[in-house]
Amino acid sequence: MKLGRLCPALLLMAAAIMGQEAAPSVRVTGAVKQALALTADDLGKMPRASVKTDSDGIAIVYEGVWLHDVLKRAGVPMGTDLRGKALASYVLAEAEDGYQVLFSLGELDPEFIDNQILLADTANGRPLFGSQGRFRLVAPKEKRGARSVRMLTRLDVVMLRK
Repeated sequence: MKLGRLCPALLLMAAAIMGQEAAPSVRVTGAVKQALALTADDLGKMPRASVKTDSDGIAIVYEGVWLHDVLKRAGVPMGTDLRGKALASYVLAEAEDGYQVLFSLGELDPEFIDNQILLADTANGRPLFGSQGRFRLVAPKEKRGARSVRMLTRLDVVMLRK
Protein backbone atom coordinates (compact mmCIF):
# COMPACT_ATOMS: atom_id res chain seq x y z
CA MET A 1 0.00 0.00 0.00
CA LYS A 2 2.70 2.46 0.92
CA LEU A 3 4.51 1.81 -2.37
CA GLY A 4 1.32 2.52 -4.31
CA ARG A 5 1.01 5.92 -2.63
CA LEU A 6 4.70 6.69 -2.97
CA CYS A 7 4.97 6.08 -6.72
CA PRO A 8 2.57 8.83 -7.83
CA ALA A 9 4.31 11.28 -5.48
CA LEU A 10 7.71 10.35 -6.92
CA LEU A 11 6.39 10.71 -10.46
CA LEU A 12 5.07 14.19 -9.66
CA MET A 13 8.38 15.21 -8.12
CA ALA A 14 10.35 13.85 -11.10
CA ALA A 15 8.06 15.67 -13.54
CA ALA A 16 8.51 18.91 -11.61
CA ILE A 17 12.28 18.54 -11.59
CA MET A 18 12.42 17.61 -15.27
CA GLY A 19 10.08 20.48 -16.12
CA GLN A 20 12.55 23.02 -14.76
CA GLU A 21 14.56 24.28 -17.68
CA ALA A 22 18.13 25.33 -17.17
CA ALA A 23 18.91 28.97 -17.84
CA PRO A 24 19.97 29.54 -21.47
CA SER A 25 23.73 29.52 -21.86
CA VAL A 26 26.56 29.76 -24.34
CA ARG A 27 28.96 26.84 -24.13
CA VAL A 28 32.67 27.38 -24.79
CA THR A 29 34.20 24.02 -25.70
CA GLY A 30 37.05 22.38 -27.58
CA ALA A 31 40.72 23.33 -27.24
CA VAL A 32 40.21 25.29 -24.02
CA LYS A 33 41.76 24.95 -20.58
CA GLN A 34 38.38 25.46 -18.92
CA ALA A 35 35.10 24.58 -20.67
CA LEU A 36 32.40 27.13 -19.86
CA ALA A 37 28.63 27.35 -19.89
CA LEU A 38 27.90 31.07 -19.50
CA THR A 39 24.43 32.34 -18.61
CA ALA A 40 23.24 35.94 -18.83
CA ASP A 41 23.94 36.22 -15.08
CA ASP A 42 27.54 35.08 -15.66
CA LEU A 43 28.00 37.61 -18.47
CA GLY A 44 26.50 40.32 -16.26
CA LYS A 45 29.36 39.83 -13.78
CA MET A 46 32.05 40.29 -16.43
CA PRO A 47 33.35 43.64 -17.76
CA ARG A 48 30.60 45.03 -20.03
CA ALA A 49 30.89 46.66 -23.43
CA SER A 50 28.47 47.98 -26.01
CA VAL A 51 28.34 48.57 -29.76
CA LYS A 52 25.94 50.50 -31.93
CA THR A 53 24.81 49.01 -35.22
CA ASP A 54 22.55 50.23 -37.99
CA SER A 55 20.29 47.78 -39.78
CA ASP A 56 18.18 49.25 -42.58
CA GLY A 57 18.23 52.65 -40.89
CA ILE A 58 17.34 51.28 -37.45
CA ALA A 59 19.96 51.92 -34.76
CA ILE A 60 20.46 49.15 -32.23
CA VAL A 61 22.75 49.29 -29.20
CA TYR A 62 23.91 45.83 -28.17
CA GLU A 63 25.49 45.23 -24.78
CA GLY A 64 27.47 42.25 -23.59
CA VAL A 65 31.05 41.05 -23.20
CA TRP A 66 33.89 41.18 -25.70
CA LEU A 67 34.36 37.72 -27.18
CA HIS A 68 38.12 37.82 -26.53
CA ASP A 69 37.40 38.26 -22.79
CA VAL A 70 35.18 35.16 -22.83
CA LEU A 71 37.87 33.18 -24.63
CA LYS A 72 40.54 34.36 -22.15
CA ARG A 73 38.31 33.16 -19.31
CA ALA A 74 38.25 29.71 -20.96
CA GLY A 75 42.06 29.73 -21.13
CA VAL A 76 42.38 30.32 -24.88
CA PRO A 77 45.68 32.03 -25.80
CA MET A 78 45.18 35.77 -26.34
CA GLY A 79 47.47 38.79 -26.32
CA THR A 80 51.15 37.96 -25.97
CA ASP A 81 50.26 34.24 -25.61
CA LEU A 82 48.71 34.13 -29.08
CA ARG A 83 51.66 33.05 -31.22
CA GLY A 84 53.12 30.02 -32.97
CA LYS A 85 50.82 27.02 -33.21
CA ALA A 86 47.98 28.90 -31.52
CA LEU A 87 47.71 31.12 -34.61
CA ALA A 88 46.44 28.08 -36.52
CA SER A 89 43.32 28.00 -34.32
CA TYR A 90 39.79 29.15 -34.88
CA VAL A 91 36.43 29.55 -33.17
CA LEU A 92 33.38 27.93 -34.71
CA ALA A 93 30.28 29.79 -33.53
CA GLU A 94 27.07 27.78 -33.70
CA ALA A 95 23.45 28.86 -33.45
CA GLU A 96 20.47 26.92 -32.14
CA ASP A 97 19.23 26.40 -35.72
CA GLY A 98 22.57 24.90 -36.86
CA TYR A 99 23.93 28.07 -38.51
CA GLN A 100 27.72 28.22 -38.16
CA VAL A 101 30.42 30.82 -38.78
CA LEU A 102 34.16 30.78 -38.28
CA PHE A 103 36.60 33.31 -36.81
CA SER A 104 40.37 32.81 -36.62
CA LEU A 105 41.82 33.49 -33.16
CA GLY A 106 44.00 36.23 -34.65
CA GLU A 107 40.98 38.19 -35.85
CA LEU A 108 39.38 37.99 -32.40
CA ASP A 109 42.38 39.39 -30.53
CA PRO A 110 42.40 43.21 -30.25
CA GLU A 111 46.22 43.10 -30.17
CA PHE A 112 46.13 41.76 -33.76
CA ILE A 113 43.25 43.59 -35.37
CA ASP A 114 40.91 46.48 -34.62
CA ASN A 115 37.65 44.57 -35.02
CA GLN A 116 36.26 43.42 -31.69
CA ILE A 117 33.34 41.00 -31.65
CA LEU A 118 30.69 41.32 -28.94
CA LEU A 119 28.89 38.44 -27.23
CA ALA A 120 25.64 40.31 -26.64
CA ASP A 121 22.82 39.51 -24.25
CA THR A 122 20.85 42.78 -24.54
CA ALA A 123 19.63 45.07 -27.32
CA ASN A 124 18.54 48.63 -26.57
CA GLY A 125 18.67 47.88 -22.85
CA ARG A 126 16.45 44.78 -22.97
CA PRO A 127 17.42 41.10 -22.83
CA LEU A 128 17.52 39.38 -26.20
CA PHE A 129 14.64 36.95 -26.72
CA GLY A 130 12.46 35.21 -29.27
CA SER A 131 13.86 34.78 -32.78
CA GLN A 132 17.06 36.56 -31.70
CA GLY A 133 17.73 33.90 -29.08
CA ARG A 134 19.17 34.77 -25.69
CA PHE A 135 22.69 35.45 -27.04
CA ARG A 136 24.10 36.93 -30.22
CA LEU A 137 27.54 37.57 -31.67
CA VAL A 138 27.78 41.10 -33.06
CA ALA A 139 30.51 41.95 -35.55
CA PRO A 140 29.91 45.72 -35.86
CA LYS A 141 32.72 46.58 -38.29
CA GLU A 142 31.92 43.92 -40.86
CA LYS A 143 30.24 45.16 -44.04
CA ARG A 144 27.74 42.30 -44.08
CA GLY A 145 26.02 40.92 -41.01
CA ALA A 146 26.48 37.28 -41.97
CA ARG A 147 28.80 36.54 -39.03
CA SER A 148 26.60 38.31 -36.47
CA VAL A 149 25.14 35.05 -35.22
CA ARG A 150 21.72 35.18 -33.56
CA MET A 151 20.49 32.32 -31.32
CA LEU A 152 24.12 31.62 -30.33
CA THR A 153 24.54 28.44 -28.27
CA ARG A 154 28.15 27.32 -28.67
CA LEU A 155 31.68 28.52 -29.32
CA ASP A 156 33.95 25.64 -30.23
CA VAL A 157 37.69 26.38 -30.21
CA VAL A 158 39.64 24.24 -32.70
CA MET A 159 43.43 23.98 -32.89
CA LEU A 160 44.60 22.85 -36.34
CA ARG A 161 48.25 22.35 -35.36
CA LYS A 162 48.99 20.39 -32.24
